[in-house]
Amino acid sequence: MAPSGENAGEAQRWLVAGLGNPGPKYAGNRHNIGFMVLDALAEQCGERWKRHKTNAQVAEARLEQRPVILAKPQSYMNLSGGPVAGLSRFYRVPLERIVVVHDELDVAYGALRLKRGGGGGGHNGLRSLTSSLGGPDYVRLRMGIGRPPGRTDVAAYVLSDFSTAERKELALTVERGTDAVRTVLAQGLEKAQHVYHTVS
Repeated sequence: MAPSGENAGEAQRWLVAGLGNPGPKYAGNRHNIGFMVLDALAEQCGERWKRHKTNAQVAEARLEQRPVILAKPQSYMNLSGGPVAGLSRFYRVPLERIVVVHDELDVAYGALRLKRGGGGGGHNGLRSLTSSLGGPDYVRLRMGIGRPPGRTDVAAYVLSDFSTAERKELALTVERGTDAVRTVLAQGLEKAQHVYHTVS
């Protein structure tokens, strides 16, 4: 029997978290593309960010007819897991209905990839999430930022702003990220993978 009333909404609720570093100093960094996608989703829904006791900014919204908690951890990238795990407990969202949007060095700029589970791949934000959530089986939307040129230090690269050429495509890239999240919610991960992996 399907649940009813408040429990029905709770049973279908999703948590979509973008990874990044808080504050204007980091706002345009490649590492913050997860925040950029979440800001765009909140804007599309007409929702404003509110501070939550779990050390995150949250916006309660509806996406594709589903109740969704949009979240931006405010603990800095390497400690993202604590706030996301706290929100998962607070809103009673299980691991399988968590979507994490993050930057990905191993995907070309402008492309995106979706998967469930897997390792951290050297991404400290994902390592923190997997540890705090008790497992890796959340959905990852991997927003490509590409590898740094030449011998550029990786840490310096991800904490630098997008180049002038990249910024010309950034709005479209972020929009594709929001569309991918919506497709996961509306049609499931497999359908979203088929759509976005084919066109990327």
